[in-house]
Amino acid sequence: MTQLQPATLHAIARIFDSLDYAALGAIYCHEGGDAFWAERREPCRTLGITLAEVLRGRLAPNGRSLYVGAGVAELPMLAMETLDLHRTVEAYNLRADEVSLLNQACAGLPFEFRARDAREAAGTFDHIWIVSVLNDPECFPELGALSSGHANPVTFDPDVFAVERQAVFTVAAGCLEKVARPGLVTTSIEEIPWITDWCERQGIPCVVEDEDYPTAIVTDPVCFIRIGA
Repeated sequence: MTQLQPATLHAIARIFDSLDYAALGAIYCHEGGDAFWAERREPCRTLGITLAEVLRGRLAPNGRSLYVGAGVAELPMLAMETLDLHRTVEAYNLRADEVSLLNQACAGLPFEFRARDAREAAGTFDHIWIVSVLNDPECFPELGALSSGHANPVTFDPDVFAVERQAVFTVAAGCLEKVARPGLVTTSIEEIPWITDWCERQGIPCVVEDEDYPTAIVTDPVCFIRIGA
């Protein structure tokens, strides 16, 4: 694990100090947004720095990364990639209000968030970050509940699940087709089956690394999958 440069750590601290947590609370939570960020703001920064240090050792300088559904939790990684490794990053988030807040806090840094579908990204990327996207309980409530082990056997709707599953297949394929070979995918442990299933369908070898790492926003740890190695 390689420590981040002091200038990068300073930039991360400045970003987290500049975020509008009151506005973010309304985006991330139906209620209790102030308490949510009071509890998670510092862990989000510190755990993010640790994960950025882990990721730094797995990426080559001057490459390209695609971030799908990027938000506050991804800020340390985006800063590390652009400032430490001089990589190009494209960060996508469908929530335009959050994108505006994030870009305000990151003003002057060599990356910006885009309020568009990540499948619109052009070209290939040697790293794709897709964390808590394919099991998002807001977008896929039945699938998300099943993935997390919280599905209610009484109320679970298999027809809705089938529709959600097909939607996730489509999202996964649209993003993963952009990964260069060899390449790296960062994802959550709950989302591993979607990545490995796509690789198997495409006849592309993949290796899931053994270690996983905690995150602050969701409880599902993050891991790395090597594609086409």
